[in-house]
Amino acid sequence: MAASISKTLTNLRGGALPSFTRNRFSPLLQLTSNSSSVPAISSEVNSSPTFTPQSQEKHKGKWSKWLLFLPGAISFGLGTWQIFRRQEKMKMLEYRQRRLGMEPVEWENISSSSENLGSLEFRRVVCRGLFDEQRSIYVGPRSRSISGVTENGYYVITPLIPIPGSPDSVQSPVLVNRGWVPRSWRDNTTGSQQNGKLSHTGPASVQESASPWWKFWSKKPTRNEVSEAAAFKIVEVIGVIRGSENPSIFVPANDPSSSQWFYVDVPAIASASGLPENTIYIEDINENINPSNPYPVPKDVNTLIRSSVMPQDHLNYTLTWYSLSAAVTFMAFKRLKPSKIRG
Repeated sequence: MAASISKTLTNLRGGALPSFTRNRFSPLLQLTSNSSSVPAISSEVNSSPTFTPQSQEKHKGKWSKWLLFLPGAISFGLGTWQIFRRQEKMKMLEYRQRRLGMEPVEWENISSSSENLGSLEFRRVVCRGLFDEQRSIYVGPRSRSISGVTENGYYVITPLIPIPGSPDSVQSPVLVNRGWVPRSWRDNTTGSQQNGKLSHTGPASVQESASPWWKFWSKKPTRNEVSEAAAFKIVEVIGVIRGSENPSIFVPANDPSSSQWFYVDVPAIASASGLPENTIYIEDINENINPSNPYPVPKDVNTLIRSSVMPQDHLNYTLTWYSLSAAVTFMAFKRLKPSKIRG
């Protein structure tokens, strides 16, 4: 009996199982054999690279260190851009000053082509004609400092019409910015013009309304036209050809229907005055002011040369941006510099 038991155990150790026994326990044997490969698979999975929270923080910290220098780089670039802007502004002001220093050009020698007018930018021109003050337009309000006191006023723009039978005058109407006038001057002038219109009644007023200002263009003026032209004052204007203003976003829009003009819009002002939209616009810079009649005050030549941002302002901006760049960069280095541990 003992010998049979030992023989059976020997067969089990050698793997010699009966066929029915091997078929019954085959799933258990396969599970046992497969369990030996589990540690190998788990070891391969554990050996794959993974990002731990420490490595992610280290990766983010590397980029955050570089971002500390970004404000300093931007400030340095803006300061360099102001240097180039200063050089451009100096060239522009020198160009204007040189052009304004040239001898004035007679109006009859000027062609009406746009190319010729573009070449006359900031050139002084001399033109003669008659001011049609009833068609004056006031642009403003515009402030002016007089003896340290700021006073509000307007720019008065008046059509300059041809002189009948004079070849030396303008041959087509021109808009002239005659200069600055105080608010009281404008109110008095507007009131007197309205009273003058109301006083003209009867056939004379009808004839005046039926005979517009362009009747002066005729080559052979009649006796009535000469007498009416004598009522106007023949003037000589020394001015500079300019264009429309570029208003900022804070300037209200013009309202021609209510005669409110906040900035110079040459085509719109010409249309409101009954002139073609391509009418030439001139700013008067004549310095010969009559002491008995100081208004309107023509524009100073220096105001035409000046700009809203002068070269000195660009230099100040450059120093400001460079100082800011240096301060921000120093703070970035200070932030990245490791602190010393005191013993």
